[in-house]
Amino acid sequence: MLAGPPKQSYSRKEAQRVVGISERQLRSWEKQELVPRLEQFAFSDLIALRSLQKLRQNRVPAGRIRRAVRALREKLDGVADPLKELKIVCEGKEIAVLLEGQKMEAVSGQLLLDFDRAELKSLLEFPGERVPASRAARQREAEAWFEKGLELEQTGAPLPEIIEAYERSLELDPHSAGAMVNLGTIHYHLRKWDAAERCYRQALEVDSDYALAHFNLGNLFDETGNRPRALSHYQAALRANPNYADAHYNAALIYQSQGEPMRAVRHWKAYLKLDPASTWASIARRELDKLCRAAVVGGSKTGEDSSVRSVS
Repeated sequence: MLAGPPKQSYSRKEAQRVVGISERQLRSWEKQELVPRLEQFAFSDLIALRSLQKLRQNRVPAGRIRRAVRALREKLDGVADPLKELKIVCEGKEIAVLLEGQKMEAVSGQLLLDFDRAELKSLLEFPGERVPASRAARQREAEAWFEKGLELEQTGAPLPEIIEAYERSLELDPHSAGAMVNLGTIHYHLRKWDAAERCYRQALEVDSDYALAHFNLGNLFDETGNRPRALSHYQAALRANPNYADAHYNAALIYQSQGEPMRAVRHWKAYLKLDPASTWASIARRELDKLCRAAVVGGSKTGEDSSVRSVS
């Protein structure tokens, strides 16, 4: 997965895994018109998602981000998508925007570019105390190492370099759940189960409703033969995000293999509502059809031949 030429595009699931967000978060941002609805993402789209994530991690309200994005589109000629085209730097609840090497910084309402001060103050100055310089510098360095890890994954760099980048990010910011999940996924593909589980659990300590971490733990336990624990994490992922298609898929497989057809049917149907057109959907329809036919003739066990949706 990590080897080969640079990727030109990413699926929704790949984009979520790389950035470290859930489908629920992504859909929320799309509904708020912060990002467009996409099925395939370019690397520049990942940058936009990462910028949004940094603002939300710094507890900047979504409404203010939306107003800022819209205002920047109106005020800056030639900037159609500020989250892609501008460098967003967070310092606590305050932000600075870098454009072509010039910095717009909210400091006591003063900005370095020649816009109307009152308007830009309401746009870019957020309440709250400034993060101490040393802490802000560590945050920026942690984000730089995280982005370095993403770039190294994209270009198929040697695994030790990718692992080092994420570990350096975590040394500087121990609360970076995205770095924890990405690092855990690398260990998962190396079949280093203990290391992968530790990373996923650390991510859940930061965010107990992190659906992707629960989903990946479910896959880990499924892969190692502990289906009851796998199912518990798929269920947790679905509590955090009821529209998590892959969690419905894998939960359906487990219920089907355990001889609980009604529960399997419920999850197959939920999966097909969310993902009706993929290759995986054809498998889901086949398994659902098996269960429906078995119910008509009196029931028989099915479903041992299908594969789980993978860690992402």
